Amino acid sequence: MLYYIFQYLDKAFDVPGAGVFQYITFRSALAFILSLLIATIYGKKIINYLRNQQVGETVRELGLEGQTAKAGTPTMGGIIIILATLIPVLLLAKLNNIYIILLIMTTLWMGTIGFIDDYIKIFKKDKQGLKGIFKVIGQVGLGLIVGTVMYLSPDVTVRKDTLTSRVKIENNIKPADLEEKSTATTIPFFKNNEFDYAEVLSFMGDNYKDYAWLIFIPMVILIITAVSNGANLTDGIDGLAAGTSAISVLTLGLFTFVSGNIIFSDYLNIMYIPNSGEMTVYIAAFVGALVGFLWYNAYPASVFMGDTGSLTIGGIIAVIAISIRKELLIPVICGIFLAENLSVMIQVSYFKYTKKKYGEGRRIFLMSPLHHHYQKKGYHESKIVTRFWIVGILLAIFSLVSLKLR
Repeated sequence: MLYYIFQYLDKAFDVPGAGVFQYITFRSALAFILSLLIATIYGKKIINYLRNQQVGETVRELGLEGQTAKAGTPTMGGIIIILATLIPVLLLAKLNNIYIILLIMTTLWMGTIGFIDDYIKIFKKDKQGLKGIFKVIGQVGLGLIVGTVMYLSPDVTVRKDTLTSRVKIENNIKPADLEEKSTATTIPFFKNNEFDYAEVLSFMGDNYKDYAWLIFIPMVILIITAVSNGANLTDGIDGLAAGTSAISVLTLGLFTFVSGNIIFSDYLNIMYIPNSGEMTVYIAAFVGALVGFLWYNAYPASVFMGDTGSLTIGGIIAVIAISIRKELLIPVICGIFLAENLSVMIQVSYFKYTKKKYGEGRRIFLMSPLHHHYQKKGYHESKIVTRFWIVGILLAIFSLVSLKLR
């Protein structure tokens, strides 16, 4: 909104300073500051409202130290993250940008699913919340929409050329002529690191690219479902999900900025994705919201994000990664989410296997997800969270190294 107002003032009246709003870096910085202020200043008001409405966490008896003290702590705090993200985005981003539209839709879609889940748990007194099948249907539905839009929209293109500017000029090649619809993605740490999902169907004949959606859309669905569930499982102790997510999103923000900048993408020899740089504004607002939420969510937490926040976070991270064709790097960028997911899958699978074979279920971890295993071993929450953050930072650095290490 403000972007369009200042753009009009700059062009129509040549107002001094109005032109600064055309720069993504300026609007991103402003979005971060604004979202941080909204989350910290108005976050307290939202927490007080949730407390007055008795929107408190019902803690299951897991035999963990300090668990009982958390009962009654306000939940649904994900509302703070959503509002602190969307308000700066609506004010500062280009709202006709296809990637911004997809991210806003993802935020509202996943936020609604999480809100319904939290509402059932709190007000309907059903600890199970929204049935798993409905969560999955919601995640699949979002993946179907995002995948279809990215596959069909003429605004979603890539540019994979490595021609220098001099060669382009000499051959009278226009930048727009090099942009194309593609289902290509990036394979990290490989020299020839571009892979087109359509290649999987090359056995179908010369027109195999016409059926690329058979691979691309299911991949989008799988990634969105996996990452949103991973974020949901990570939200188990104070500050863990918000902190690790902020690290992951900031890393994706750097990838987004260079992927959407023709100069940096050419220098780094990576896929240039036209118009994707605008997502940097959204990412800056999202990081600010997460950091602001962490102000109240750090141990001892004054509020929990609930599924309203965790499912939304996972969905947003997945869509950003898919949009900049870095989804195959998610196991590294979101390594904490992956570890939490795997710990649950391994625990459940091994328990069922041993129960069938030996007549009694056995466990590999003291408790899953993984952070509860360390709680059972006697580690304090703050120590677990800090060490997970450190691992997250190391994974983020390793991810960024993939830009040049091939």
